[in-house]
Amino acid sequence: MSALRFSGPVLPDGESRDLYVVDGRVTFEAQPGAETVARGWIVPGLVDAHNHLGLEDHGAVEDDRVEEQAVADRDAGALLLRDCGSAADTRWVHERDDLPRLLRAGRHIARTRRYIRDYAHEVEPEQLAAYVAQEADAGDGWVKLVGDWISRDSGDLAPSFPQDSFAAAIAVAHEHGAKVTAHCFGHEVLQGLLDAGIDCIEHGTGLALDQIEQMAAGGVALVPTVMQTGKFPEFAAQGREKFPDYAATMDQLHSRRREVLMSAHEAGVALYVGSDGGGAQRHGHLAGEALAMTEMGMPAGDVLAAVSWKAREWLGFEGLVEGASADFVVYDRDPAADLTALWEPTCVVLRGRVVA
Repeated sequence: MSALRFSGPVLPDGESRDLYVVDGRVTFEAQPGAETVARGWIVPGLVDAHNHLGLEDHGAVEDDRVEEQAVADRDAGALLLRDCGSAADTRWVHERDDLPRLLRAGRHIARTRRYIRDYAHEVEPEQLAAYVAQEADAGDGWVKLVGDWISRDSGDLAPSFPQDSFAAAIAVAHEHGAKVTAHCFGHEVLQGLLDAGIDCIEHGTGLALDQIEQMAAGGVALVPTVMQTGKFPEFAAQGREKFPDYAATMDQLHSRRREVLMSAHEAGVALYVGSDGGGAQRHGHLAGEALAMTEMGMPAGDVLAAVSWKAREWLGFEGLVEGASADFVVYDRDPAADLTALWEPTCVVLRGRVVA
């Protein structure tokens, strides 16, 4: 394969350089006769840290629809997808060099009749650890728990499982070499999960300041999915007549979204960008989530790092260093200064191939 040449500031250091692609890998050594493909700001491939490839409102989708979702994400620059639960078996995506890299968490694990229909394994507390072991062995290093959901008994958000069941499940996942993340809207479920050593929190709108500090100290990540939590007023309206306590809770959680995000940012919590693409959001809209985080107050440069090189490092993937896989996006302007650039990639390179 002939060498490809890309020129411009290479992030994160921003030094203007010639970057070459040879046999699918990055090199900064000059390659005579290389074809110049694009010039602009060169950014390590974006990471969608909360994605549901293979999932839509009704549950799992067929493989051709999975492919459409993956291509939409890829063409928008998301070259690494961290799955946060899917009812579809998407292992075959690993075999496709033209589709984004995928880290699968397998299927959500929820309490019986306490989550979206046809999404999760629905189990009782005594079954939780066994299902976690199963999904840990079948996935790519992550397991997804549904930490809380509305309880029809209480009429409000409530933890899905007792604290000791969560603790045993997290311990089992770690024994099987997997990390654990959990859907958490409310406050009540969080302390038990943090004390049990969970690795990541999704949404996290119920976090208190002391819990944020505990996350920062313990290296627990947060993926705030602010486009999704922006829908809380809709959720509240849907449940207000039948579940007024739940509606009031969702209104209160919505009102403190910015406070939680900025407190976590200021405390040094590892924040990452997740579109919730799947049942909740359309695929290919990672830029929208990044911009929504800046609208809440995070600096554009910090959000760019969180959606690119820092997220890649977190998940065990290299950035743009000598010999790394050539996974990057080229933009016509500096996205650290103007994050709207993420909507308009000039060129997308995956595994050394120009794919968009």
